[in-house]
Amino acid sequence: MSAQLSQNLLLTVPLAPLVGSLVAGLFGKTIGRRGAHWVTILGVLIAFLCSASVFKSVVVDGAHYNATVYEWMTVGSLKMEVGFLIDGLTAMMMCVVTFVSLMVHIYTVGYMEEDPGYQRFFSYISLFTFSMLMLVMSNNFLQLFFGWEAVGLVSYLLIGFWYKKPTAIFANLKAFLVNRVGDFGFILGIGLLLAYSGSLNYTEVFAKSNELAKLTFPGQDWGLLTVACICLFIGAMGKSAQFPLHIWLPDSMEGPTPISALIHAATMVTAGIFMVTRMSPLFELSDAALNFILVIGSITALFMGFLGIIQTDIKRVVAYSTLSQLGYMTVALGVSAYNVAVFHLMTHAFFKALLFLGAGSVIIGMHHDQDMRNMGGLRKYMPITWITSLIGSLALIGTPFFSGFYSKDSIIEAVATSHLPAAGFAQFAVVAGVFVTAFYSFRMYFLVFHGKEHFHHKPFPGEHDHDDHGHAHTPHESPWVVTLPLVLLAIPSVIIGYLAIEPLLYGSVLKDAVFINTEAHPAMEELAHEFQGPLAMGLHAFTSVPFLLALAGVVAAYVFYMVAPSIPATLARVFSPIVRVLENKYYMDWINENIVAAGARLIGRGLWKIGDVGLIDGLIVNGSARAVGWFAGVLRTVQTGYLSWYALVMVLGVFGLMTWQLWPHLTILLGR
Repeated sequence: MSAQLSQNLLLTVPLAPLVGSLVAGLFGKTIGRRGAHWVTILGVLIAFLCSASVFKSVVVDGAHYNATVYEWMTVGSLKMEVGFLIDGLTAMMMCVVTFVSLMVHIYTVGYMEEDPGYQRFFSYISLFTFSMLMLVMSNNFLQLFFGWEAVGLVSYLLIGFWYKKPTAIFANLKAFLVNRVGDFGFILGIGLLLAYSGSLNYTEVFAKSNELAKLTFPGQDWGLLTVACICLFIGAMGKSAQFPLHIWLPDSMEGPTPISALIHAATMVTAGIFMVTRMSPLFELSDAALNFILVIGSITALFMGFLGIIQTDIKRVVAYSTLSQLGYMTVALGVSAYNVAVFHLMTHAFFKALLFLGAGSVIIGMHHDQDMRNMGGLRKYMPITWITSLIGSLALIGTPFFSGFYSKDSIIEAVATSHLPAAGFAQFAVVAGVFVTAFYSFRMYFLVFHGKEHFHHKPFPGEHDHDDHGHAHTPHESPWVVTLPLVLLAIPSVIIGYLAIEPLLYGSVLKDAVFINTEAHPAMEELAHEFQGPLAMGLHAFTSVPFLLALAGVVAAYVFYMVAPSIPATLARVFSPIVRVLENKYYMDWINENIVAAGARLIGRGLWKIGDVGLIDGLIVNGSARAVGWFAGVLRTVQTGYLSWYALVMVLGVFGLMTWQLWPHLTILLGR
C-alpha cells in the first residue's frame, strides 16, 4: 500500500513563497532590506524542504496524491476547483523550481545590493515561485491556466523591473504581447477539450481521450484532438519561446540577471515542456500534432543556436543558448520521448541557471559592463566564477559524464529511432546543433576568461549605466552570496545526469505520469534496449559523432578567438549577407513590427473608421438621430395648431377607414 501525502504539507509548498512575497511587498519599508530578503528566502527554503520531502515520499515510498483542495464554483455538472496532482513528474518539478529559486534568492542579496527596488524585487521573485508551483502542482486545466497566466504577469513585472529604462519597458511589453498570442491558442485548446469532454479535470479528460480521438472538428475533416493538441502547443510555443514566438526571450535580458536565471533556466520557459509532458495521453493519439511539434523544435534548436554565434552581450549568448536547448526538449516531445525531454529540462535547469548567474557575476566584476569585447583574462581575477562557468559550459555542450551529456545524447538517440516524416530534418538539426552549441559556448568562455585584457581601455561602452559608483575598472571576484549559489549549482551540473538517467528514463519515477503508445512511437523502448548504464554510456560517447562535433566546436572557437582572431573578421566580410541576416535575427522583429503590427494597425484603423466612426457613430447613433429629426420635420408640417385643419384630417381619416372596411363589398357590387 502506497504512503499518503499530507494536504497541509502540499499546501505549504506554494503558500510559503506567497507569504514571503506578500510580506516583502506590502511591508517592505517596515521590515527593511534585510527583513525582505530573509522572509522571502525563508519562504522558498521551506518550500524546497517540503518539496524534497514530497519527492522522497513519491519516489521511495510510492506515494501519490490527486484530490481537490478547494471547490471554487459549480456550473451545472462543471466543477471549477483548486486541486493537486502529485506524482513523479510534479515532485521533480517542485524540487527543481524551489532549488533554483532558492539559489536565485540568495544570489540576489549580492547582485541587487545597491538597487533602490530591493524589497520589490524579492517580492516579485517569490510571487513568481508561487505561480510556477501552482502551475506544476495543478490537477485541472483551470488551475493550470491560472499558473500559466500568473507566471506571464510576474515575468512582465520582472523584465520591466527597471521601469525608467525605455528598452526594459519595450522588452516587457513585447514579452507580454507575444505570450498573449500563444495563450490565445492555449485557451482555445482548453475550450475545445472542455466542450467535448465536459470537464476541466486532467483525469476525467484523459479517460475520454480515445473518444475524443474519433471526433472531427466541426465542418472539417480534421481530427478534433489534433486541433486541440496543436492549440495547446501554440501556448507552449509562447511560454517556451519556440519559433516564431521566440522573439520575446532575448529582449527579456533587459531585466536584472537573477530573473534571467529564474525565468529562462528552470521555470517559466520550461512550463510548455512540462505541459506537453503532462498532456502525453492526448498528444500520443495525434501523429500530426507530434510532427508539428517536431518541426518547430528542430527549427528552434538549430537556427536559434546560429544567432548565439554573433552576439556580443554575454547575457544574450546564454539567452540564445536557452532557446536552442528548449528546441532540443521540444524535439524530444515530438518523438514521444517525454521522459528524455523532462530529463533535459532538469539537467538544463541546473547548468543554465549556473551560466546565467555566472554571467551575472562577471557583470558585477566588470561593474555592469555586459559587452564581451571589453573583457578577457578574467580567470585570474574571478577564479570561482571562472571554474563554475567552465563547468556550466562543459555541461551545456554535452561533455561525457557531465549532466547535459546524458540528457542531450539521449535526445539525439531518441530522434534517430523516430519514423515521423520530420524525423530526418530533426536528426540533422540536433546533431548539427552540437557543433554550434560548443562553438558559441566556448567563444563566450574564451572571450571572457582568457586572452588579452580589454577592460583597461574599453573600446566599447557597456550597455548598462545604472551602476555609477566611481569604481576603478578592475575586475573583482563577487561576494560570497553570489559565489555560493554558483558552487551549489555546479555540483548538480556535474553529477545529476549520472545519478538520474536510469530512474527518470527507465525507472518508475515518471511511470505513472507519462503515457506512451510504444507500438506507434518506440523511442523510449529502443533507448531502454540500448542502455547499458551511465558509466558505459559515458565511455562509449568518446567515440561518438556528437562528441567529435562538440570537440570540433571547442577547437574551432579556440583557434578563431585565441590563436587567430583575424579569422572571424575575415569570415564576417566574406559572408556578410549571412551575417547581416543573423544580426537582424532572421528579420523576425522587422516582420513583426512592419508586417504583423502594421497589418494589425491597418485592421484596427479600418475597424475604427468603418465600424466605429462609419457604422456605429455614423449610421446607428448619428443616423438614428438624423432619421428622428427628419421624421419630426415631416410631422411639424402637419402639426399647424388650427382646429379646422385637425377636423379635416379627422374627417379624411374616418373616410379612409370606412373605405378600407367597405372596399371588399364595393368590389363585389361593382363586379355584378
